[in-house]
Order: sequence, then C-alpha cells, then structure tokens
Amino acid sequence: MEKQKEIIRKLTTILKVRSLLMKQCLAECLGTLIHTMLSCGAVAQFTLSYGTHKEFLTVTITGGFAVALGILVTSKVSGAHLNPAVSFALCLLACEPWLKFPLFFLAQTLGAFLGSGVMFGLYYDALWHYDNKQLTVIGANSTAGIFATYPHEHLSAVNGIFDQAIGTAALILCIFIIVDPLNTSVPTGLEAFTIGFVILLIGWSMGSNSQYSLNPARDIGPHLFTAIAGWGTETFTMEEINH
Repeated sequence: MEKQKEIIRKLTTILKVRSLLMKQCLAECLGTLIHTMLSCGAVAQFTLSYGTHKEFLTVTITGGFAVALGILVTSKVSGAHLNPAVSFALCLLACEPWLKFPLFFLAQTLGAFLGSGVMFGLYYDALWHYDNKQLTVIGANSTAGIFATYPHEHLSAVNGIFDQAIGTAALILCIFIIVDPLNTSVPTGLEAFTIGFVILLIGWSMGSNSQYSLNPARDIGPHLFTAIAGWGTETFTMEEINH
C-alpha cells in the first residue's frame, strides 16, 4: 500500500501543471468543452427526436445553462472567457495581456472540437439512422447543424455578419456590465447564471437567422470536427441550412 501511494505521489508530482497560463488554457478548454457538449446535445435532441423533443425553448434554455456551468467550472482559474470575442475585448481594454488571446483562442477551439466529438459519440447510432446512414450538411434530414452554425436560406452574407456582430456585441456589453464592480452588483455566485440568462434572452430574440453562435471557437471547433468525422469539407462551403 505504501509503495502504491509513493507511485501515485510521484505521478502527481510529474503530471502537475505548474504554469499558471497553462492552467488557464486548460480551464478554457474544459469550460468550452462543457458548454459545447451540452448545447450540441440539446440540438441533437431537437433534430433527432422526430418531433418528440422538438422545442426551440429547450435548445435556448440548455444553451444558457450550459454556458453558466462552463463559467462555474472555470471562473476561478481563467476568468471563464470561453469565447474568443470575450478574450479579444478584454485584451483590447487592457484587462488581459495580448499573449493570452491566441492561446485562449486555440484552447477554446480545442474544447469546442472535443465537446462536439463527445456528443457525436453519444448520438452516433441515432445520427446514422436519422438520415438513412448518411451524414449530410443540407436537406430535410441533414445533421451538420447539430454541431455548428449555418445560416438559414433567407439570410444574405451582409445580414448574417450584422446578425452575429449585434448578438456578440450585446453579449459582451452585458457581461461587462454584470462583472463591473462599479455597477449594481449581482449577488455573489449568481454571475454565471445571470450571463447564462443573457444568452437565453439573446437566443429568444436573435436566434432565427443562424442559430446565434456568438462564439467563433464554438463554431470553428465543431465545423472542424464534422469535416473530419464524415460530413466532409462541405461543412465549410455550405451557405444555408434548411432544417
């Protein structure tokens, strides 16, 4: 028993992450993984249930709480950016060093990639059954939209850019207001759920055009995963989604 404890102690010492920046990057990866995994799972039920669980309300509520959970898991380590747009804004305002931006971007994208991979594994059989043993990006039974954001057929490129810019700006503004110590403070411990509620409101009010990603890493990571997992490069070239 003592020998086993000694082995565990040595392994713990060897594997211990000593760099604060590395710990923060790992936290960003984990937090983004959690909220991507849960939000993809909600959309999977929305899409694969054939109407049984097909409620937009469940997707938006899960999206909000998924982000709140990611924030709770990582806020004490990295500040819980979980979004390159948030990281960029904090660097722009000199709240964070610019070195963090590319590293956090990579960590967040990796987390989103892994989170979508977890849901792909969980719903693997259902995905193949849903579209007659195919993985398609467009069509009545397409499944790529479970993981990544695609604009609807009515949306132009200009309107799509405006849509994402307004939604992301609203999110970042609300986050800054919530965490600003000079503003009316949110009760301690409820900041994460308040931000999750903001995302829920944005989803309810701005979610019709393109599934309101609001997060480049949350979109890029799953696009990369689906391209590798069987949907192909069409995941990057497809201009619309019809379901």
